[in-house]
Amino acid sequence: MSKFDDVVKKAEEQLAKVGIKNVDETLLRAVAKSQGPSIYLKDASLVSCSDQTELDRVINNFVKRKLDVSDEGAIDKAIKSVCETFKPVRQKMRVAFYYALVKELKKESAF
Repeated sequence: MSKFDDVVKKAEEQLAKVGIKNVDETLLRAVAKSQGPSIYLKDASLVSCSDQTELDRVINNFVKRKLDVSDEGAIDKAIKSVCETFKPVRQKMRVAFYYALVKELKKESAF
């Protein structure tokens, strides 16, 4: 199995752990691919809900730029919801977190 496949599998497992079932593997792979080589770097591959700078980066670089969402209310609601969903997970994988954001914002069409 390739390193990419390993990341996708781990992301699927993390999504299952937080109760997200029936993962669209094609969408998950597209989200992972959009992150480039950062998915292999320890620090860059994780998201911290307790770090506002990190959340601002997620909002600006992914939600606004990649998903083309500008409604601040919808963005805040989605981020809070996904952070709450991932609360049991200490190290939140960026790929899984972004997948959940895509689903929460119903922006599958961006991929």
